[in-house]
Amino acid sequence: MPNNAGSVYQRKEDGRWLAALTVNGKRKTIYAKNEREARKKLADLQRTLGTCATLPDPGKKTVNDLLALWLDTASHTVRRGTLADYRDICDRHISPHLGHIRLSNLRPEHLQALYNYLSEKGHTRIPSLVHSLIHRALRMAVMWGWLPGNPADRVLVPRHKAKRKTIWAMDELSTFLHGTREHRYGPLWAVAVASGCRIGELTALKWDDVRWAENTITIRATLRAVKGQWVEEPPKTEAGMRAIVLPSEAMDAMRRQRARQAEWRLKAGETWQDAKLVFTTETGTPLIRASVEHALTWQCKRLGIPELSPHGLRHLCASLLLDRGLPLTVVSERLGHSNCAITANVYAHNVRRKDQDAAGLMQTILSAKVV
Repeated sequence: MPNNAGSVYQRKEDGRWLAALTVNGKRKTIYAKNEREARKKLADLQRTLGTCATLPDPGKKTVNDLLALWLDTASHTVRRGTLADYRDICDRHISPHLGHIRLSNLRPEHLQALYNYLSEKGHTRIPSLVHSLIHRALRMAVMWGWLPGNPADRVLVPRHKAKRKTIWAMDELSTFLHGTREHRYGPLWAVAVASGCRIGELTALKWDDVRWAENTITIRATLRAVKGQWVEEPPKTEAGMRAIVLPSEAMDAMRRQRARQAEWRLKAGETWQDAKLVFTTETGTPLIRASVEHALTWQCKRLGIPELSPHGLRHLCASLLLDRGLPLTVVSERLGHSNCAITANVYAHNVRRKDQDAAGLMQTILSAKVV
């Protein structure tokens, strides 16, 4: 563990800033661009070494010990919602199978057996998510000298085969929008289709984010429940913070929601929870995603159209826009993707169709006879 408070100084010969700390008789030195960065790096190193010093001998650590430390480290760098997802994966899919194993005894075959088991249970995305998480945790163990190598480097990860997304035909979309117009979630679903927003972005939308004169909404946050508490967080990237112009039909749905919410407020009286959210329950509280999803599934069955999830409405919006020739860059910005490559990967089938159209056009051009 650290033997002193460490020091920060500037080297005279070249002007470089250094942070130094003596650990168990060995001096550790870190270079930095300036004094501020050097002090930050020193504090980070002290914090890391202080955490390590409270743990048992690495030779006795188990996978659960490593996961606990990795999650604690991740809590300083990821959003609360993301951290909750990580904990859920650890608790449900890793700890019950590998948690008791000492790191010194962990072998690639342990990991391979877990991935195979999860695949055989019918999980499609979970094996790759588990691998990604445990690989990162084990990489930290290697970095700190607890393991000579990363066992997760020597396994075969089952590839996730994405299911073909269900996309409604125009008559099915029309049936849905008309059939759910008066449903309490109808305005939410209409705006989801028109905007391509994530449901968490829409449930976080506030009335102050609506610009009626410009037919525009501004996405500033996402909302989700974490351990029974509502957590509002900014988008993952700057691209997620965006303004979206809506068609008149979607703005009409917003007006219906505003009028309906005013009725709910009067009926609720003192029990109304004024969070200033656009889409709420009848008492003003945030919408629960599971309730929205269950209602959407039920309405699809009632109307006799293919079932879609709330996220499927986002895919529907993107697919309709791409199929009608809107540039990939424009669709990517509307969806809030950090770059076009993400959009192209998710909607590869739409992009391939456009590439086929381009090939057909070039065929017409090249086969044209010169008069």
